[in-house]
Amino acid sequence: MSNARVTLAQELHDGIVQDLVGLGFSIDAVIAHCTDLVSKDELRRIRFQISESIEKVRLELHALRTPGISIADSHELDRAQQLERAISEILRNVDEHSQATALTIHISDNGIGGAQERQGHFGLLGIRERIKKINGDITIESNELGTRIGIEIPLDR
Repeated sequence: MSNARVTLAQELHDGIVQDLVGLGFSIDAVIAHCTDLVSKDELRRIRFQISESIEKVRLELHALRTPGISIADSHELDRAQQLERAISEILRNVDEHSQATALTIHISDNGIGGAQERQGHFGLLGIRERIKKINGDITIESNELGTRIGIEIPLDR
C-alpha cells in the first residue's frame, strides 16, 4: 500500500471526518434545546445527512487503506451494498420530495423460505423493532416458495 494512500486516508479522517463529527455534535446540542417542532425535524434531517456523509467518507477511507484495491476499484460495491444505496436513495426521495402521507414496501424472493424469529438470532426481531419505532407495521410470510415482507409506514407530514 502506498504512502500517498495512507497519508490521504489519515488527512481525510483527521480533517473532513472530524469536522463532520463536530458539526453533528453541534446540531445535537441545538436539537436538544430547540422548542420549534418544524425546526427540530429539519435539524434532525440535516443530522441524518451528516451521519450518512460520515459513513460514506469512512467507506472511502477503508478502500484507501485496503491493500490490493485500486482507487478505481474502491467504488465497486457488492450486490447488497448496491441495493442498500439504491433503496436508501429511493426512500430519501420519497421523504424529501413526494409529499406522501404513507409508504408501502413489498420485498419478495423465490428462495427456500424459513424466515422466522429464532432464539439467539436478532435480525428479524431488530427489523420488527425498527419498524415499530417509526409507527409502522410489518408482515413476514415465509414458506418453501420464498419469503414475502410487507412494510407500511405512516409519513407524518
